[in-house]
Amino acid sequence: MSTVIVTGSSGLIGSEAAKFFHAHGFDIVGIDNNLRAYFFGQDGSVDWNATALSAALPRFRHMSIDIRDGGAIEALFQSIGKDIALVVHCAAQPSHDWAAREPMTDFTVNATGTLVLLEATRKFAPEAVFIFTSTNKVYGDTPNTLPLVETATRWELDASHPWAERGIDETMSIDQTKHSVFGASKVAADVMVQEYGRYFGLPTCCLRGGCLTGPNHAGVELHGFLSYLVKCNLEGREYRIYGYQGKQVRDNIHSVDVAGFMFEFYQAPRAGEVYNLGGGKDNSCSIREAFAMAEACTGRKQVHTYVEQARSGDHICYYSDLRKMRAHYPRWQLTRSLPRIFEEIVAAWQQRIPAP
Repeated sequence: MSTVIVTGSSGLIGSEAAKFFHAHGFDIVGIDNNLRAYFFGQDGSVDWNATALSAALPRFRHMSIDIRDGGAIEALFQSIGKDIALVVHCAAQPSHDWAAREPMTDFTVNATGTLVLLEATRKFAPEAVFIFTSTNKVYGDTPNTLPLVETATRWELDASHPWAERGIDETMSIDQTKHSVFGASKVAADVMVQEYGRYFGLPTCCLRGGCLTGPNHAGVELHGFLSYLVKCNLEGREYRIYGYQGKQVRDNIHSVDVAGFMFEFYQAPRAGEVYNLGGGKDNSCSIREAFAMAEACTGRKQVHTYVEQARSGDHICYYSDLRKMRAHYPRWQLTRSLPRIFEEIVAAWQQRIPAP
């Protein structure tokens, strides 16, 4: 039986990938030491998801290993060896704001940890496919230099720009821009994943995600846009908008659709590829529009305040051009619309939030 190693296996995308590939007959080794609780406190803990996966998936094995621990990672990879068919690397420090508090921790988790995993793959499972969940933050604040138009509820790319209809594609430069500390550490990892594909010939890809979301997200203020917004709505908790009048736009993709693309790439891998991964323009919304959609699902008013200072390096308007993904993997498609994503997140939080 072939094995899939999933890092960050208790997080949103890692757990979805674990379930998806388990359903396709793979053994799963999940690596997750719940650093998320250190980053974001107990609200960000994902231990509950590790327990749920272990109970639900008979061929799932949980390993509490720090991806920066080269000795432990190499020992694990060596023990499984060429039976490793795929490495899905989702573990990360995922927050702009948190990264600025501890740049060294952020870099070692995001960049050094990625290199540790790449080298273990090259040494012990060189035929394995390596999929890295990168981020659109590798583009820094370059998207903010695009011509924008302000409407009543959102910022939009000006219709005269070639990216306005389809979104931002993979030709955007990642150079000479302010990335945030988090974005810079992910750039280092992203480029190294490409290099292990282009230089060493490993089948690798970087998925430069927009807002990856879904019902299993443990959303907190510093990470997890839609999940945290819905949680605030249901609890009557204040949601803080940082800058741009709450009209900043993101495209949202369900974790199931992310796992579905990973499966397509695994079946026909390429070396050193890069894809912008998101919901595209149809699944995009601003914070203000997200408030309205959450309120429509819950019947509760969104409590919020406005902070004039925007987050450093924040994108004003970003949605992904999916044409390269679809051209390379025409069987892949989005299966979750934005309204359905909201419905699923609301239902999940209603089950997890204790009754008053």
